[in-house]
This record gives sequence, structure tokens and C-alpha cells, in this order.
Amino acid sequence: FEPSGRMHIAQGILKAINVNRLTSAGCVFVFWVADWFGLLNNKMGGDLEKIKKVGQYFVEVWKAAGMDMSNVRFLRASEEINKNPQDYWLRVMNIARANSISRVKRCGQIMGRSEGDEQPSAQILYPCMQCSDIFYLHADICQLGMDQRKVNMLAREYMDKPEASKDKQRMQGRKPIIVSHAMVPGLLEGQEKMSKSNPDSAIFMEDSEADVKRKIKKAFCPPNQIEGNPCVTYVKMLVFPYLGKFEVQRKEANGGDVTFKTVEEFEHAYAHGELHPGD
Repeated sequence: FEPSGRMHIAQGILKAINVNRLTSAGCVFVFWVADWFGLLNNKMGGDLEKIKKVGQYFVEVWKAAGMDMSNVRFLRASEEINKNPQDYWLRVMNIARANSISRVKRCGQIMGRSEGDEQPSAQILYPCMQCSDIFYLHADICQLGMDQRKVNMLAREYMDKPEASKDKQRMQGRKPIIVSHAMVPGLLEGQEKMSKSNPDSAIFMEDSEADVKRKIKKAFCPPNQIEGNPCVTYVKMLVFPYLGKFEVQRKEANGGDVTFKTVEEFEHAYAHGELHPGD
């Protein structure tokens, strides 16, 4: 993960849910604290020490969010790469040699930018480094968001290139397995991904209860509509996996309190008007 300032619930709660799912299935989850990547992406004004502090803040928030740390490791890129720099940087160069500039630039979204944005030349180095990370860590599974799928595919494609001969031996011919999670949308209409650029479109882990209530009340939540409804998506992706149920407290005149034990039950009630946005 790239230490990038405030943490929203997609990074906090959803990541805790996904990590706990994998570790409970017997996986060891390795977090790559991408401090050098934050520097490339000019996070925290390009101050590496501040980026490192933000990385530690992320770790503490995940602990507070209930992430089971018993099978979790945190490795800081700036420290780990320097333990074997020849192995790491030679692979970065091989990945760069194996791909065209246009192919690498298509991965620009991993830096939080679209392909049409004005970008620094770091946009070329960043995907090659992220691709190298996978092999440097000997990762069997890459668990990232759908916004990272282009660079994940770059890693799989690289295994078919002659420049990857040593990595093929190291990985015993296995391409990395990609396990991508869906993106949590922003609270406003048409936002496919939660963004920090508009604070009212995202819920942050340190938001007060009053802030959360204010943002939810302003959120796009059309009645009877499941698809494209961020509030419904939040309940499905965050509330049910985290709490195992969804409780609604309302006045007797509005139907009284109700508890939904499955996503299907909740969606049916909302789609048929038994549950209103105001609830």
C-alpha cells in the first residue's frame, strides 16, 4: 500500500475484511509499505519521513479496525529493496525492456491518475517497480483493488517474455494469481471509486459520528434502486461482512426496528420499497 494521507473506509474497513478472510483461510498476508512509491507520487509533498509516519498510521488504524495481525507482516520498500538492490533493479530494467512505453502508461491509474492526465516521468518507473515487487516478494497471490488490475496483468504478461527467464525459474513457471476486490464507490452520484479529493464524498476512518451522519444524509441514495446506489453498496460490502447483519432503527410509524441477516433479504426489502432511504 502507498502511504497517502488520510485513510477512508475503503482502505480501512474493506482491507481489514479482505485480509482476515485470507489469513483465516491459511494465507500469510504481506503488506508492502510502498514509501518510495509515495515519494514517486509526490505524497506528503515528497517528504519521505512524513510518508513513513503515514505508513505507521495506516498500520495502527488497521489494528483498531479489527485486522487479525497473527499472520500479517509489514515490509517497508525503502528498507527491503536495499537488502538486495541488484536483484530488484535488474528486474525493473527487464520489465521496462520487455514493454513499450504505451503499455506501461496504460497502468497510470495505479498512481491515482487517468491516462489523459498530465503526468511526471515517474509514471513509467512506478508500474515497472510495482511489477517487480510481486516477484521480489515471491508472492503467490496479489490481493489488490480492481483499479490495480492493469499492472497485475502487466506482471502476468511479463512471465511470457524472454526477459523474465530467471523469474520463471524462481516462480517455477507459475504466473502470479490475481485476487481483485471491487471498488467502494464515492457517496455522490456517478462516483465509481471513493476519492479523497472531495472530503464530502468519502468517509474517513477518523471522521466524527456527526461527520459520518452528515455525509450519509447528503449521499446519493435513490429509493428502490440497487445498482449504482452507493449506500446500498456500502451495506453489502462493508456492513454485512464486518458485522454479519444490518440493523435499522426507526419509529413504529415507519415500520419499527428491523434486522436483516442476509444481503438478499436487505436488497429485496429495499428494491420493493419496504426500506426507505430515510430509514
